[in-house]
Amino acid sequence: MNVGYPGTYPYHFQNGHHYIPYAQPSLTSLRNESASIQKSLTISKAEEELNQVFRTLWEQHVAWTRMLIISIAAGLPDEELVTERLLRNPPDMAEVFRRYYGDAVASKFSSLFRDHLVLAAQLVKEAKAGNSQAAAETERKWYANADEIAGFLNSINPNWPKSVLSNMLHEHLRMTKDEAVYRLSKTYKSDIDTYDQIEKQALEMADAFTDGIVKQFPNIF
Repeated sequence: MNVGYPGTYPYHFQNGHHYIPYAQPSLTSLRNESASIQKSLTISKAEEELNQVFRTLWEQHVAWTRMLIISIAAGLPDEELVTERLLRNPPDMAEVFRRYYGDAVASKFSSLFRDHLVLAAQLVKEAKAGNSQAAAETERKWYANADEIAGFLNSINPNWPKSVLSNMLHEHLRMTKDEAVYRLSKTYKSDIDTYDQIEKQALEMADAFTDGIVKQFPNIF
């Protein structure tokens, strides 16, 4: 049965007024294409492990931030202990950077990330106390710190564009502030809904961190 154009063989197509044969792909080329697609969809064990580490650390980052917000808002006696646990997050994450960038980069990252958390806690305390002027100044420093983190990360890895990282970190700050405001005002449903968004975005940041390192060190992954 002829399934091509009238008067032609199958697998022909028309080019202007002429019919030219269509070359069927060989089984080998199809297999090669399939293997190429499969490879692009598969990540290495090293990449998977790095991603899991970053995801765990970012989950801990937002979870312990939330616990501190709750402790400050409610005046719980565990505030100091929760703060200590939260501040373990920057050096924990810095250890990942140490593997690829060395001690100086790890130390700088840890310092910047610690400032990020200290400023967040300070902002919640000032908001709770109703000190709007101090809170506004702390928030300004908080966002400046986020931009400094983005610039620093971009300086060590061009696969992390500064504008992209700044936008991600600004979104993280905005939602964290909303979370604190809702908790302080006892708007618990909105507080919980916001944390769901924070958690989702934290995983996206973990994936972005992973992607940047994998692209910069392809021989490792």
